[in-house]
Amino acid sequence: MNYGFLINNDACIGCHACSTACKSENQVPLSVNRTWVKYVETGLYPNVRRHFQVTRCNHCANPPCVRICPVTAMYQREDGIVEFDPDVCIGCKACMQACPYDAIYVDPDSGTAAKCHYCAHRVDVGLEPACVVVCPEHAIIAGDLDDPNTEISRMLAENKVTVRKPEQGTAPKLFYIGGNDAAMHPTATPRTPETFLWADVLPLHGDGDDAREAHPPKRSLPDVPKKTSASGTPIRTPQTQGVPSPGPIMIGDGRMADHMVQVAYNAQHKIPWHWPVPAYLVTKGIATGLFLLLSLGLGLGFFAFDAPAFVAGGFVMLLFLGLTTGLLVYDLERPERFLRILTRPQWKSWLVRGAFLLVGFSTLAGLWWVVEAGAYFGLLSPDLAAAVRPYFLWIGLPLAVGAAIYTAFLFGQAEGRDLWQSSVLPVHLLVQAVMAGAAAALVMDVFMTLPEALAHTARVTFAAAVGLDLLVTLFGEFGMPHASEAAAQAAHAISHGYYRHHFWLWSITVGHLIPLALLFAGDAVTAGLAGLLSLVGLYYYEYAFVMAPQEAPNS
Repeated sequence: MNYGFLINNDACIGCHACSTACKSENQVPLSVNRTWVKYVETGLYPNVRRHFQVTRCNHCANPPCVRICPVTAMYQREDGIVEFDPDVCIGCKACMQACPYDAIYVDPDSGTAAKCHYCAHRVDVGLEPACVVVCPEHAIIAGDLDDPNTEISRMLAENKVTVRKPEQGTAPKLFYIGGNDAAMHPTATPRTPETFLWADVLPLHGDGDDAREAHPPKRSLPDVPKKTSASGTPIRTPQTQGVPSPGPIMIGDGRMADHMVQVAYNAQHKIPWHWPVPAYLVTKGIATGLFLLLSLGLGLGFFAFDAPAFVAGGFVMLLFLGLTTGLLVYDLERPERFLRILTRPQWKSWLVRGAFLLVGFSTLAGLWWVVEAGAYFGLLSPDLAAAVRPYFLWIGLPLAVGAAIYTAFLFGQAEGRDLWQSSVLPVHLLVQAVMAGAAAALVMDVFMTLPEALAHTARVTFAAAVGLDLLVTLFGEFGMPHASEAAAQAAHAISHGYYRHHFWLWSITVGHLIPLALLFAGDAVTAGLAGLLSLVGLYYYEYAFVMAPQEAPNS
């Protein structure tokens, strides 16, 4: 068995019966959808056509949501249905980032992921999905793709069909007859509030739970005081078709039709990840970078061991590791289930691999700090600390590198966000970690005088990392052409769009150029300020890098 869907867009009348049947059958709450009918109008009046498209989970043969799920809450059945288990889900929202079709949502009642599951409870007893049964035009066909005698197999053989985003390699099993490019490709038309006939669209940007995808604020109609009342007061007349409207019926904003393609209706989707994710990237970078600075600097002989500096540095490192863990747990919709990543891991997920890297690194770093602190405060033998120190520092080195860069591979599994599919990202995260760790050391030097050799190493490392990060950012992440339209759109939003101030003012100027200039002052206070500003700039960069790709529409 290999179940799939076929949607005949030429037969669909846009009645939304499938959407309401899906909600009723599966008790889908308000504000979210497993199935919805998107429709798009093309042409210029009076030559206008409306295109309907039933949108839902594609039940991919190669489902990225299954690979990224850390606890097997998303799984693929033997019959090809991509199913989910809400009793297992921890609400990490990674599956939402992995889906290129916006098919997954967080259930507001359970706080777990949910989506179309092919009405598996009906299929298991020999019934068809509810949407198939209720469609008045028989525009939705479901069945076994492996059986050549089923209706879906015959229609696939007899008709020209298309799928959405075949370039993603997910092998979707939701096929369309008469799929119109304007409806199939979400970036085919600008997404503006005026194109939605029956919906008010929430603002695009923001961190609140109600922040949605893509829409600028509504524009007000222009004032064209061509006429005056008997008292001489100008009469406001909104423009239509480029000229003042002569009557009470006002159509459009400046023109009868602003676009040749307009989205008339679509379901809106919340942005899954907000400020905790960029904040976690910064705190993780500080912790891993500080360990790399201390271990490599000592191991390569750049400075000698200094007990107060290493004990203080270890404390700062563990503090930011704790903040990293807290942010990760806080961002879960079901934080009480966070231990399931460790107790029932799905090893293909980089959430799981990253969690074990963090646990391993935190455990080793914590044991090393306990030994050093114990020796410093006279609770353990200094000879014991000196004997085990090299082992802790050298074994911890690959764990620190892994903890610093694993997020690049997690982002790589988020196949719904094309800008994150960057081969430069592992190197970039490592450079950022070294920069953040050296910055933390410079800030420490303001409050406790570090040994001169250690402070000098931190300054040189910081200057080199800031310069290298600037090059990687400008010429690696944003200097090369992007492979997809969605990636290019997100990159443009960062460099020239809504996030341009985050990028140019805060990240590049405040986070890179000013710190490099301050380093020439030579004293510890200005160097500490340079380190602090670089951390601020790093957060603004990570915020833009995390948010912008989520705003490129997937449906």
